[in-house]
Amino acid sequence: MISSVSVYSSFRVTNIMANNWYIEEAYNYFYVLRNIAHVLISLVLLWIIVKLKPYVFEKYSKYIFWFALILLLIVLVMWATYKWATWWISIPWIPFNIQPTEFLKISLILFFAAFLKKYKWYLQSFEKWYVPFMSYLWLIVLLVALQPDFWTIMVVVPVSIIMYFYAWMNKKHLLWTIWLWMALIIWVYSAWDYDKETWKNLNTLWYITQRIDNFLADNEDAINNKTINYQTEQALIAIWSGGFSGLWFGWSIQKFWYLPEVQWDFIFSVIIEELWFVWWLILIGLYMYIWYRWIYIASRVDDLFSKYTAIWISSRILIQAFINIWVNLNIVPLTWITLPFVSYGWSSLLSLVMWLAILLSISRNIDWKKSFSRIDRKKIMF
Repeated sequence: MISSVSVYSSFRVTNIMANNWYIEEAYNYFYVLRNIAHVLISLVLLWIIVKLKPYVFEKYSKYIFWFALILLLIVLVMWATYKWATWWISIPWIPFNIQPTEFLKISLILFFAAFLKKYKWYLQSFEKWYVPFMSYLWLIVLLVALQPDFWTIMVVVPVSIIMYFYAWMNKKHLLWTIWLWMALIIWVYSAWDYDKETWKNLNTLWYITQRIDNFLADNEDAINNKTINYQTEQALIAIWSGGFSGLWFGWSIQKFWYLPEVQWDFIFSVIIEELWFVWWLILIGLYMYIWYRWIYIASRVDDLFSKYTAIWISSRILIQAFINIWVNLNIVPLTWITLPFVSYGWSSLLSLVMWLAILLSISRNIDWKKSFSRIDRKKIMF
């Protein structure tokens, strides 16, 4: 799909490079070559990480977490700006920018899994568990908000709450957390409001209010009044223009810059436009199968750290996939969340492969004979 959707984008990028005498002439496979390089590097990393024992991740989870926080601080200094956002660290001698928030997600899961295991007897305590948990979470929210990357916060906080809930947290603490989270959303929406007629009071986070307003508006009215998000409108056109059987591979029209930078957030729309119903079901089925397999494996792990990590990583992949799909279908407001293992993106692919490597490491170190001895044979057959 990268080879299909990135034809026009590759030509635009390489045409600029040719005009500046970096290359001789423009070509259409710029992003494909880079994506192949990303995959090869990621596979080498997977081969290295999968050899490690799960206790290694538990032992160094605290250091991995603090390293991710340091990267969030560095991004505010050695940042690479793209459309006003400062989400990447630009290193001159490395051809790929690094997005620290992608590595924050995995480090957060490892850190909280180790934290929950260590303090499992204090999960009902307000002082010994809830206060430290919320302190770490709000520190993350602050550092990510300074970029600003509100959409990562919208994913990280709910996933953290799910972690806490799965570990049998105090119900009162859960309710307090949900109320705080709802209050934060309302405050962000109202605090960064702006005059929609005169465009006064604009600031760095005005786009949040705009996107929520556009999402809440009736689709037909938004299209007639030209207030719908441009990417959302073009994604819906792509989805419905393919018909039941699709235009077939390579024949998408929207990828020719009608839907800008489609190789990232809106690649799902072109999948539907070109391949439509059958491949859409296959793709969703693959995500569901990954989630099922790791829930299956997590249920047979004795170690709490491995159990928490397996469930949360697999759930995190599924949540990210469905948020991206829902954005393409205009079910949730527009975000910058990639489609796992499909969208173009160096940091995203690298972090996803790291997640899978950790899951495979957990699977490799399960005593399956001991596990199967505890399970009814009928359940094994199922």
